[in-house]
This record gives sequence, C-alpha cells and structure tokens, in this order.
Amino acid sequence: MSTSESSSASPGARVTFTPHPQLPDVALLTLSNPGKLNAVSVAMWQRLREVFEGLAEREPALRAVIVRGEGGCFVSGGDIEEFPAFRFDQARLRHFHEQIVAPALEAMYRCDIPLVAQIERACVGGGLEIACQCDLRIAGAGSRFGAPIARLGFPMAPDELAGVARVAGLATAAEILLEARLLDAPTVLQRGLVHRVVADDAVAAEAEATARRIAAGAPRAARLNKRTLRLVASQFHFSEAQRSELAAYASGPDHREGITAFIEKRAPQFTGQ
Repeated sequence: MSTSESSSASPGARVTFTPHPQLPDVALLTLSNPGKLNAVSVAMWQRLREVFEGLAEREPALRAVIVRGEGGCFVSGGDIEEFPAFRFDQARLRHFHEQIVAPALEAMYRCDIPLVAQIERACVGGGLEIACQCDLRIAGAGSRFGAPIARLGFPMAPDELAGVARVAGLATAAEILLEARLLDAPTVLQRGLVHRVVADDAVAAEAEATARRIAAGAPRAARLNKRTLRLVASQFHFSEAQRSELAAYASGPDHREGITAFIEKRAPQFTGQ
C-alpha cells in the first residue's frame, strides 16, 4: 500500500492515507486542519471520497483502517470559514451537501474494509458524521459529541442526518440537533453511539488493538459481514421535491446571520426568517 495525501485550499488542511507502521494489514486515515481542530474543508471531503471509493478492490490485502484526527483531536466540524462561498445559494448549497459531503460519507459506508474511529476530544458536526460511517468507535473519556449547527442557523442535510440517525438513533439525533447539545463520552457509550470509552491517553492504543483483532480474523468474512450489516440496516431515501424543500433555507437571513456571527466571533441574532 502506498502513502498518499491531498492538500486543501485552507492552508495546511489535508487528508493522508498511510500504512500503519506496526501493523502491515492496517492503514491510517488522518484528517488534519491545524489551528481549526481538524475542521473538514471542501477539498478534504473530496479526498475522503477518493480514498474510500473502490478501496477494497485497490487494496485487497488491507484488513482494517483507523480513521483519526491529527494532534490528539478527531474533527470539530466543517471549515466554517469556507461556508460563505456556497451556503447562501440553494443550488450551490445542495451541490456541497449532495455532490461533495454525501458521496464522501457514502464511500466510507459502502467500503467493505472495516473502519475504526479513533475519537479524541471533539467529534462534532462533520466529525460526528464521519465517525458514524465507521464500524467501531473508540472514544476518549474527555471526548464530546454533537452537531450544534442550530446556533449557526441551519439544519443537518438529509443524507447526513440519515447516517447519524442510523447509528445514534432518532431520539439522540433529535436531542443533539434541536438542543444543540454536546454529549459527553459516558452518555454516548450508554446510548450505543460508541463501543468503548478509555482514558484519553489510551485511545490510540485501543484503536490499534481493535484493528489488530479485526486483522486477525478472516478478511473475507469481515467484508461479507459488512455487506450483510448494510442490508440489515434501515435505508433512508429522499425525493427531489423533499431535497429541494429542505434546502430552501439557503438564502434566508437566519442562515446568513448564524454563519456570519460565528466568523465575526459574536452572538447571532436570529429572527425566524
């Protein structure tokens, strides 16, 4: 397996895909956006799709992938400084969610190679969406989970919400989105959103141990189990009319106000429009 990476329009933002230094059948997918707690840029979303589409066919010997953030943090969300370039026009907004983010998440979900999320500190917004595409989620005791985008004036896109709800359940998804709450590690463990919680300084070791156990099993069986699990899981689909209606907020004042206020580092003033 060869090392690969891509850079982003955001300085320093990148996604790298490298062999694990100690485990020959395991790879490391690392998301990095220094200074922004690894917030995912548009180019990083595109790179995620490139990595995971057809990965099982390109890397037949690969038995597991550990998905992690750089520098002891998972992912804090999307790169909000990029949002004004596309969020306030419905066509560009839908293109971002339906042609950039959703295909990246779908590529992870459809990948037959088992994925292990190494979750440290922030697992928020896009980070939560990425973690929910992984098969096993290992979290640090100090990690936090949520999607407080209500404070930014917009909802979670339908395809992304479907992926979160599939793992977190509708009740937890509603709490996260409607209250803009961040849930702690013991709470998400109790609700089944993560599989194990360990000390913050032990997350990487536990993620590696998890990948090691997966790699010790029969790789064909693991891939077939993933396919079967996808067949068993509930599927969510949206019509074109539903997608258009749910994206109609793009040009609304509250949407613009929420994002602008975040960038300007002030409290938003929502009017209900």
